[in-house]
Parts: sequence; structure tokens; C-alpha cells
Amino acid sequence: MSSRTITVHQVRAALGGARRQGLDSVPLLQRAGIPPLLLGDERARVTAEQFALLVRAVQRATEDEFMGLGSVPSRPGTFAMMCYASIGCRDLGTALERAVRFYGLFPGGPDLALERNGEDAEFAVRNDLRDHAEGRFLAECVLVIWHRLASWLIGRRIPLRRVRFDCPPPPHAGEYGPLFDCPVSFGPGRTFRAGALFDAQWLAAPPMRDEPALEELLRRAPAMLIGRHEYGTTVAEQVRRTFTRALREGRPARLPELDRLAARLAVSPATLRRRLREEGTSYRRLKDQVRREAALAGLTGGREPIVELAARLGFSEDAAFHRAFRRWTGTTPGAYRRGQES
Repeated sequence: MSSRTITVHQVRAALGGARRQGLDSVPLLQRAGIPPLLLGDERARVTAEQFALLVRAVQRATEDEFMGLGSVPSRPGTFAMMCYASIGCRDLGTALERAVRFYGLFPGGPDLALERNGEDAEFAVRNDLRDHAEGRFLAECVLVIWHRLASWLIGRRIPLRRVRFDCPPPPHAGEYGPLFDCPVSFGPGRTFRAGALFDAQWLAAPPMRDEPALEELLRRAPAMLIGRHEYGTTVAEQVRRTFTRALREGRPARLPELDRLAARLAVSPATLRRRLREEGTSYRRLKDQVRREAALAGLTGGREPIVELAARLGFSEDAAFHRAFRRWTGTTPGAYRRGQES
């Protein structure tokens, strides 16, 4: 599973439906290994593994695959049956259309649509959910899981051109670009709508997965769908993979500079910058993300001394690591580790 981390804003949103039902959020957080005090820190983050455990705990507690965030519950097993109904289709477009029709059978479910316009295709969620942040979060989850599932089905990551939410931007709007690896915009609309735009040629791609593979995915859900599999089909994925390998192999790590990285990818530095910008990211942002996520994983899952962790991540001195970590999370590495142990 991906090591990319999740903001505390999304953790709070995931708990919104359970709280509305009067459920105590503390046991749910504890089952995921998330310290409840972390919810009060605006810059706090959790690992993708912790977030997947939280989602599973909330789904079980609410008996609702939509975690109590929709207008009506989605009974456990609904998503699995949609997958079984779609996996045998001749191409991705047919599979997505079948998924849209499947959820359309349930009153009160998400209003999904697959729209084609020439060379463009868009998968959209259309619901009047503007009055609460949890509604936007549910639409965000639907888009993320659709994108992960569709990419998994054809064995290649589908590059998104852009994602748009017809609602005001949340305080953590900057997190959405890295989440979808493309430009993300927010804006007013008469009704709420969230859509992911991509090249329509992907709709002709044939599925590569069979029922045994689907059963394995469902056994590991939601982890395999909340996390992300790197297929290496975008420039950002190739850069991230290079950084991750450098962190794993180097002690201390030496992350390649932009010029050397461009040479490895057989492009000019200017072309590398442009392609990353088109995917909604940058060299510096990716470098920061990979370091941040490796730091959080190291503090959450191990006993590695902080001084050694800083050196392993390529920081020239312990103080530089502390400054970067405080910028990422609003706290120190030691305080973060103690919070995980409490």
C-alpha cells in the first residue's frame, strides 16, 4: 500500500457520519491506531494504513459502506456486487457504465455519471451536498475509489487531466492536487457536482483482472483502494519512485537533483518541470512529500532514533529535520512519536 499520508481534515470528515449517529469516535480511532488528541492539531497527518483501518472501523460501526455520510445507507456488500457485475465487461467504458447503472438502482445513492465529449471523458458525482463538509468528502472518496478501481482493472494508472468540485474550496484545498495528481479547482454551482476529466481513449482499454484477483482486492479493501498502486505511467509517479528508492537504498539518502533526475528520464530539466506542472505538482513538492511520508512512517511504525531517521532521510543535521517536520505537522518529531505511543 502507498505510504502517502492523510490530513486530519479527512480523518474528521470520515468520522462525521458516525458522530451524527451518536457513536463514540474514540474507540474507532483507537482501532486504527490514531491518537484521539491528534484531531485537535490542524497540521496533523496519519498514514494511509491508519486511515484505511479507520474507514473499515467506521463502515462496520455504521453498517454503511458510505460511513453514514449519504442520505441513505449503502448496505455492506453492495460495492463488492457492483465489482462482480462490472469485471467481465469487454472494455473499461462498458464496466464504468455498468457501475453507474448498478448504483442507480438504489434510491438515495450517489448520482453517478460517465459523460463523453469528443476526446474527453468525465466520471462525475452529482448530488446536492454543499451544506456540509462530509458530503464533499463522500464525493471525494467516490472519485478516488473510482480512479483507483478503474486503473487497477486495466493494469495502468489513468492520468487525470483535471478534477473540479462545484463548491467553495476547503481550508486544505492544497491537498487535492497531490491526491489526484492533476490540477484541482473549486467553484460555485447551482447543485453540487464533482468530476474527474480524462482522455476518452482509456474507455476502450480491456480489463486485465479476473474474479480471483477481484476477490483478493476485496479482501484487502479499503486499503488497496484508499492507497495507491504506482504503475509508473505518469511523470510524477516516476519521480516519486526514484525518490523512494533513493531513501530506501541510501544511508544517508541522496535524493537526485532536478538536472540529474531529468537526465535519468531522458528529458530536459525544463521539460521535466513542465510535465510535473501539467500533472499538478513539482520537483520540490514531490521531494517534500516523499520525505514527509517516510518520516511519519518511521515515527509511527518503528523505534529508530530520531537522529538516525533524520540522517537516513538525507538531512544534513538534526536541526534541519526538526524544522522541516514542524513545518509539515506543526509539532516536533519527538512529540509526534509520543502521541502515537499514548
